[in-house]
Amino acid sequence: QVQLVESGGGSVQAGGSLRLSCAASGRTASIYIMGWFRQAPGKEREFVAAVTWSGGSPSYADSVKGRFTISRDNAKNTGYLQMNSLKPEDTAVYYCAAKIPFKGYDYWGQGTQVTVSS
Repeated sequence: QVQLVESGGGSVQAGGSLRLSCAASGRTASIYIMGWFRQAPGKEREFVAAVTWSGGSPSYADSVKGRFTISRDNAKNTGYLQMNSLKPEDTAVYYCAAKIPFKGYDYWGQGTQVTVSS
């Protein structure tokens, strides 16, 4: 089992920045990919970014490319999502998720709220 706990959400004005953290515990050696997703009110959960636990092959949704950066620190068993140039449409609950080999995103955090005001 893998447990994930997000932190770092909050309220910012448009153009501001936030850094989300995702602390992993449990069988962290089994993590293959860490991803970030978000869900805005009345909308479906959508993919934001992902990176392999080894640190390679970051991928991003088109809507956040050039503004968000995903990273991880294996020594701390923590993943990060640096969010710059935030827009009101980035307002959502952000979730981190972990994928183990040959499986989907089986492990999810509880989510952290990000609110961007214009």
